[in-house]
Order: sequence, then C-alpha cells, then structure tokens
Amino acid sequence: MRERYNHKLEKLNSLMAEMCNFCRFAIENSVNALFAENNDESKKYLALVHNIDRDIDNSEGEIEKLCTNLIICEQPVASDLRTITVALKAVSDLERIGDQCSDIAELSGYISRCSISHKLHLKQMSECVIQMLDMAVLSFAKSDLETARLVYAKDDEVDALFDKVKKEIISIISKDDTDAELLVDLLMVSKYFERIGDHAENIAEWVEYSITGDFVNAIACTQ
Repeated sequence: MRERYNHKLEKLNSLMAEMCNFCRFAIENSVNALFAENNDESKKYLALVHNIDRDIDNSEGEIEKLCTNLIICEQPVASDLRTITVALKAVSDLERIGDQCSDIAELSGYISRCSISHKLHLKQMSECVIQMLDMAVLSFAKSDLETARLVYAKDDEVDALFDKVKKEIISIISKDDTDAELLVDLLMVSKYFERIGDHAENIAEWVEYSITGDFVNAIACTQ
C-alpha cells in the first residue's frame, strides 16, 4: 500500500520537474525571440514558445489528475497532504509562467529589431528568473527549506532590474526620439519577467508552507 503511494509521489516529483523544464525552455526561447536576427527567426521562436506553452498546459492537467487521485485514493494527512496541496498550487504558477512567455514572444517581432543596448537588462532578468524557477522546483522535490528561501533573495534582484528598466526608459524618452511603442513593449516584457519571478517566489513560499505548516507572506502574484 505504502509502496504504491510512494510510487505516485515519485511520479508527482517527476511530472513537476518535467513541467519546470518546459517552463525553462519557454523562457529561454522567448528570449531567443527577443534577440532574433530577423523577423523570420523571431517567428520561428514564437511558434516554438506557443508549442511549449501547450505542453505546459498538458502537464498541468496531468499533475492535477494525479493529485486528485492521491487525495481520493490514498487519503494523505499532515505533511503529505500539504505537499500535494502545494503541487496543485505550484502548477497554477507554472502554467502562468508559460502564458507570460507566450506574451513575451508575441512582442518579439518589433523588439528584436531594436538596439541590443536597450535589451541587456531583459537578458539578465531572464537568467535570474530561470535560476529562481530551478531553485523553487528543486526545493519542492527535495523538501529543502534553505533552497526555497534562496528564491526570495533572487526575486529582489529581478525587482531591482525591473526598476532599472523603468528608469532607463524614462531617461531615453527625455533624451531622444526612440519610438514610444518600442519603449512600451520593452517595459511590458520586463514586467512579464518580473511576474515570472513572482510566480517562482510563490512556489518557494508554498514549499515553505509544506515543510513548516506556516504561511510566509500573502502569495504575491496570481496573474
């Protein structure tokens, strides 16, 4: 009986890791779309991100079914029940990450043609949120409180980069005639990356709850 239950928990960890990898791949390719050398290349990455987003949606459904099965058939209690509850919460955040990667890729056609210097912080933001995502899902798989708490500090880096983007866009507007639509798109993309960081932080906070039974903060981002 317990062996069957443990097998299902192992499958849950495996599916969560797979969904995380899909999200990682989506972030990487949304950045590739932003830095594409031409419009055709940008469209190629856009299509790829949309395909990955569908994989993420399928993973969400599979994990939800497994969690429902675990709750109904195995009747977990205490920390086991919290772990399954956290998985259900985390997949919602991972699914939103997929959606936001699609949103970023949708804006890539125009942004990919702008100066590289305007996009450097976006690259840094993407690298930070990938690290946050990796740490958040690792903390879930290992029930590792220390790793979960590392995510919070990394989120501060993402927020600081977002502030830099905002300030630089204000400075650019005041100094030259850069296309206003381009600047709005750059701001939107940076906001999407900031949101992705918030979703990774949400997962870490849910992991802390699963380990300690205490809520750290009000969950930061639901959109």
